[in-house]
Amino acid sequence: MTPDEVRRRAFAMPLTSPAYPPGPYRFVNREFLIITYRTDPEALRRVVPGPLEFDEPLVKYEFIRMPDSTGFGDYTESGQVIPVRLGSQKGGYVHAMFLDDESPIAGGRELWGFPKKLAKPVLRVEQDTLVGTLDYGSVRIATGTMGYKHRAVPMDKLQASMAEPGFLLKVIPHVDGTPRICELVRYFMTDVVLKGGWSGPAALSFTPHAMAPVADLPVLEVVSATHLVADLTLALGEVVHDYLAG
Repeated sequence: MTPDEVRRRAFAMPLTSPAYPPGPYRFVNREFLIITYRTDPEALRRVVPGPLEFDEPLVKYEFIRMPDSTGFGDYTESGQVIPVRLGSQKGGYVHAMFLDDESPIAGGRELWGFPKKLAKPVLRVEQDTLVGTLDYGSVRIATGTMGYKHRAVPMDKLQASMAEPGFLLKVIPHVDGTPRICELVRYFMTDVVLKGGWSGPAALSFTPHAMAPVADLPVLEVVSATHLVADLTLALGEVVHDYLAG
């Protein structure tokens, strides 16, 4: 290949068989279990990167089932999102994500900077309960439960929450191990078609783990829980702060 051919073909690794295709990335029947809990504010201060700020010591723990995803296939995801603001704009800082499919791990990290690691999350219905679990190797590190479809959530409330941006800390090293890219990225979910949303009683527990430290943001009180199903497009991001500039 000539250098021009390399430049034309360069999109993702590996060059000759990228782990994922170019977007857009559409998700059909994406199902969320989101348990919002109160945590230790000092623990949050240790992980939320400026210029992001938080007003309340809250965390959203999410289990997400994605049975039909453009280019990524069928997979499940779990992790922590921290409600934050950038100036006056409210959104969610994605702190940790664990999933069971290599393609979205590679795409999420390389394109947006999602903090994805390989694990075994599950979201399923057991009789009258929606159950989410996360195993890292052989160790169960998170369990979330919610009463199945107890109360409908107003669609306007769900639409407002889905319209807020997400924030990511994208870090890509140079060949010498120093950071080549270190950016705060903002992204949105677009073309959202809500198919239903519900609330109910919920519980959440963590087990400490050296390589999957979700328990470092401990559960002090469960505040609320939401179960929703939607179609959406995951839009590409934009850089809102470059930590290496200047």
